[in-house]
Amino acid sequence: MNLLSSEERSGGRSFNKPVEEGKEYEVDIKETSRKGDGVARVEGFVIFVPETKPGEHVKVRVTQVGPRFATGEVVK
Repeated sequence: MNLLSSEERSGGRSFNKPVEEGKEYEVDIKETSRKGDGVARVEGFVIFVPETKPGEHVKVRVTQVGPRFATGEVVK
């Protein structure tokens, strides 16, 4: 049986995500998503943050990390 590494399954691209679930980051909300969530980036990696608007600087806790983006919530 031949098992493929995650790099081989992803088409030869290896991508380490710059955020981790449960950790907090200070971010600037730069735009709004189609769903109305704020969009921030950490090293180019997108984090969707509900109930935020462009221009806000917030501290967020990452709640979920997917292959292409993360979601987070504002830490009050």
